[in-house]
Amino acid sequence: MVYAGDFRKGVTFIMNGDPFVVIDFQHVKPGKGAAFVRTKYRNILTGATREEAFNPNDKFDNAEIVTKMMQYLYNDGDFWYFMDQDTYEQVPLTYEQVEDPIKYIKENDIVTIRFFDGKAFSVEAPNNVVLKVIETEPGVKGNTATNVTKAATVETGAVVQVPIFIEEGEMIEIDTRTGEYLGRG
Repeated sequence: MVYAGDFRKGVTFIMNGDPFVVIDFQHVKPGKGAAFVRTKYRNILTGATREEAFNPNDKFDNAEIVTKMMQYLYNDGDFWYFMDQDTYEQVPLTYEQVEDPIKYIKENDIVTIRFFDGKAFSVEAPNNVVLKVIETEPGVKGNTATNVTKAATVETGAVVQVPIFIEEGEMIEIDTRTGEYLGRG
């Protein structure tokens, strides 16, 4: 059991038979009246988000989430296939399930996949990845103003803002949570 007063980002719970994950929360203690927890949460299976205020003493069942490290194998046009590192079982996922992280994942990369009742609902790329720049405009000589950036396309197809001195063929490190350039790889 989890109490609404214990809500934090990432906490999972079951309400009315559906699993949810807390996206954002705020403990509110008004000058007059009872305290409450303003919560923004997402349905794990459908992706729908809601905002609601809960009494801190409201109780919910924990949603049992299984996390597995899996290897990205290939894309056949309709599905993206991932393999369980322990059982060698392959799991096909749709574009909607891999839409955000697939921009930073190459074949054979290891990712974290979360399951609820045997159904995958979340794919997470490693926090930092090193990818090769395949297309970018050449830097302009003499343009030395600070924080000047340009768009660069990396080998997975993602477009990242990089400093002006980055050239095609270079390896760069990217934060997959924000899509920001971190440095040369």
